[in-house]
Amino acid sequence: MLVQAALRGRSRGTAGRTADAAIRYAAMGWPVCPGVFLPGSSQRSADEKRSCSCDRIGCPAPGAHPISPAWQSMASTDPARVASWWLATPDANVILATGRVFDVLDAPVAVGTTALARMERSGVRPGPVAVTGDRAHFFIRTRGTPADENEWWSCHLDCEPERVSEVIGLRWHCRDSYVVAPPSRSGTGAVGRWLRDPARELPDGVRLLEALSDVSEEAG
Repeated sequence: MLVQAALRGRSRGTAGRTADAAIRYAAMGWPVCPGVFLPGSSQRSADEKRSCSCDRIGCPAPGAHPISPAWQSMASTDPARVASWWLATPDANVILATGRVFDVLDAPVAVGTTALARMERSGVRPGPVAVTGDRAHFFIRTRGTPADENEWWSCHLDCEPERVSEVIGLRWHCRDSYVVAPPSRSGTGAVGRWLRDPARELPDGVRLLEALSDVSEEAG
């Protein structure tokens, strides 16, 4: 509690909101770990090629990956532990580990927002929905570890099973994957936001995937 109190005493800027969000997600039982962040102008002046707080020049995913390579074992639902990480690194983005409590269907924003409107018009109730950077994230009940690998794919790159050609541009984050959560700042500098509240019940992902696939196919 002392750590949370210290965080509350900090500035209520973006960094403070990110810390608050990380603690809240942990309290919800969502596994959290700290992510890299976009360097400030003073940090960039030392090396204009440095687009991310990590040590990698030309990072392919600035602001969108965990700080530690041991993130899978590090991710925690202990609010006090999470608070201590943000006390040490207040600018950290929020990373949520998938495939434990929830999976995430990840689509381009235009596809995601169109599909969301279509779902709700047809009576399909989505769960939590977030926008981070140019991606829309639909949080769904985790499928755990299906025996058939064609029933899931787990990555933060553009990949999908060979037999699911119609979902090009979509990603299903499940085991061994993660997403960046609001109010983290993406590589474009945009602050992530929730379109539908994270407290919503997690739905089954199959009907949501159908809607996202249809819109994705129509969009080409």
